[in-house]
Amino acid sequence: MKKRLLLFNYILIALLVSTSFIGAPDEHKTLTIGASAPDFSLPGVDGKTYTLASFKNSKVLAIVFMCNHCPTSQAYEGRVIKLTSDYASKGVSVVAINPNNPSSLRLDELGYSDVGDSFEEMKIRARDVHFNFPYLYDGDTEITSNKYGPVSTPHIFIFDKDRKLRYQGRIDDMENPAKTPTSQDARNAIDALLAGKEVPVATTKVFGCSIKWAEKKDWIQKAEIQWAKEPVKLDSIDAAGINDLVKNKTDKLRLINVWATWCGPCVAEFPDLVTINRMYRDRGLELVTISSDEIANKNKALSFLQKKQSSGLNYIYSGDSKYKMIEAIDPKWQGALPYTILVDPGGKVVYSKEGAIDPDTLKKIIFNDALIGRVYKE
Repeated sequence: MKKRLLLFNYILIALLVSTSFIGAPDEHKTLTIGASAPDFSLPGVDGKTYTLASFKNSKVLAIVFMCNHCPTSQAYEGRVIKLTSDYASKGVSVVAINPNNPSSLRLDELGYSDVGDSFEEMKIRARDVHFNFPYLYDGDTEITSNKYGPVSTPHIFIFDKDRKLRYQGRIDDMENPAKTPTSQDARNAIDALLAGKEVPVATTKVFGCSIKWAEKKDWIQKAEIQWAKEPVKLDSIDAAGINDLVKNKTDKLRLINVWATWCGPCVAEFPDLVTINRMYRDRGLELVTISSDEIANKNKALSFLQKKQSSGLNYIYSGDSKYKMIEAIDPKWQGALPYTILVDPGGKVVYSKEGAIDPDTLKKIIFNDALIGRVYKE
């Protein structure tokens, strides 16, 4: 229930942001039924460049606008894969286009994914989920997306053999892939076209995350201003206090990082920790940092945290022995900095890393944790 409420709030915010930055209702006008398919030339994650002519031999062409970060788009990944395999032998081609400009995507909008919407991250998602269709990138210019005018991700456009638009809208009427749809709209349209019949319902509404058009970059700046205003504090903590932190008697996934201002790798990786915190904190992640600087250097540590805008829980170790700190954090830790652990509610350590973290690996572990994870699982 909590995940469902967070998802609803996320999509509501995305829709509000979308309307606040679109100057006029027709600025990204959706292609109308009967219109010819606009041509395109877009790079695919497989290293090829695709145009409309790449699918000239197909009886039906389905173009799905989808992305990595959106939970609704993720919920349809399996169905787009199955749609592709089910109709491949019948002369139907399916191609997906990511319309999102990555620089218009806030970090807290990335909390429902382990990857963002950049071209390189599209390659990761396509590999991880085993996409069997071309996955094309339009985020830099959005020229193609503006011609088609998708409302949200996902949004499917289905063209006949003459490349006239015969259906646009939802794939089906059930967001949750674990439940059975009552209306298979995209399949109904394809079946009708293959049979030489009129599409029974040519247009439907769509539900999902708003398109991250380039003009939404102002929204990112507003977020950065907001984050900069969040207070940053640094409290003292001893070994007993650290022991309590590790027990994690909360309902949150706790990310604990031990660092020092004099530790080069600590300083270098710190922005990644702040980024990860901003991505997942609304979904139940809590970042806790523990400075191992001498207590006399508390002001120096606080100044660093303020510059990095680390507005989570920040502590500086005040005990008489660093070895007591090491044992309190994790008896398996040998003592080299930085040191990072991820702790489930109840105190189970699900990840530990001595030395600098790999941000992509850590994001994937956080995202795959049962406490966060995908909203929908097939």
